[in-house]
Amino acid sequence: MRLIIYTGKGGTGKTVTSSSTAIKLADQGHKTLLISSDPAHTLGDAFMLPIENLESYGVREVMPKLFLLQIDPITEINKKYDNLLSYMASLFTQKGLDESISYEIAMMPGMTQLFSLLKIEEIVRDNSYDAIVMDMPASGEALRYLYLPKLVGSVGRKLMGIFGLFSGFTKIFQAFSVISSPNNISQFEQDFFDRLKSLAKIITDYKITSIRLVANPDSFSIENAKRSLMLANLYGINVDLAVINKIWPAAELKNTNDPSYTYFENWSNFQKAKVEEARINFYPIPVREIPLHQTELAGIESLRLNANLLFGQDNPMMVFYHGNPLSVVNNGKDKMTLIVKVPFTEQKDFDIKRVSGDEVIIRVQSPTGNIANVLPLPAIAYNMKIVKVFLHSNNLNLTFEKAI
Repeated sequence: MRLIIYTGKGGTGKTVTSSSTAIKLADQGHKTLLISSDPAHTLGDAFMLPIENLESYGVREVMPKLFLLQIDPITEINKKYDNLLSYMASLFTQKGLDESISYEIAMMPGMTQLFSLLKIEEIVRDNSYDAIVMDMPASGEALRYLYLPKLVGSVGRKLMGIFGLFSGFTKIFQAFSVISSPNNISQFEQDFFDRLKSLAKIITDYKITSIRLVANPDSFSIENAKRSLMLANLYGINVDLAVINKIWPAAELKNTNDPSYTYFENWSNFQKAKVEEARINFYPIPVREIPLHQTELAGIESLRLNANLLFGQDNPMMVFYHGNPLSVVNNGKDKMTLIVKVPFTEQKDFDIKRVSGDEVIIRVQSPTGNIANVLPLPAIAYNMKIVKVFLHSNNLNLTFEKAI
């Protein structure tokens, strides 16, 4: 089974790209499930389905071998974890809070994203599909929840367990409460951690899971995609493809008699430079370029056209790249090395400058002039300074040391 996760800034075309990928997989004979947990019902828009047809949150077949699932995280929580959630909310209600507000407080930050991922773990465990394509909600923090299962599964149980801690607290609190705690907390905790451990294995196995970045040829979405790449590499999740969407086709700009020629020519030149910048920024991950279509992409046929532009004869099930374009090596308590794969081989071709606590600028010489690659840094490096830079075997090594 393959799990393919598309992530990117809102408006870059994630849903269209996810839907196109799923259609391509189905056309090639793979039984495919396309998943979205976006409350805006984006799958219904992409496939031109009435919203009410997706509101039941059940699996629906839309073409041979292609199934859609619109996940509602709240529904998932209510079905499987309602006992615990109701108990937590009741503690707040007893203290005089409105019931609806109590439920909102009981929903810890990140729970909706986490329980959406647990739904994927359940589907993978059932092994009913050849491929799962996930349209991840647009959020700068969304990718962090892919690492949460690994963090909680490996560390939480060794300490004391989230719900074990909660259970101990409630025993003290019950001295002032007339509400008794659920008697299945321990079993819930055991099942919860087992599923988190299973999910962590799924998302860190490159043969199963690939993250694919979606960006437009503009600074904001490319920077967002670069930060997603950094997080994915730090968390050990493989990124195997980057998609640059909505590129102005140069063929449309040949009529110089059109008074808008200069306007579109400037945009075309700007985007061309951004695409080249993206290729350097994401190296050695393959980059696919998709032109801006003449009409809105909605419906199976237009999505299929987009899929053919994206993959051609390739099978989307492929792992297009495996490796870490960015990696961090801890050299002790106060020192670390950031290793960046670079598409140039001469030390004279680049210049390094630290401009802020969380970024480093790498200026690269290219046939069209200098290109600046703004490299996001992991949080551990914010209070460190660069003490050594060297190039070895197409790997740029930046050594950081804690400032005294």
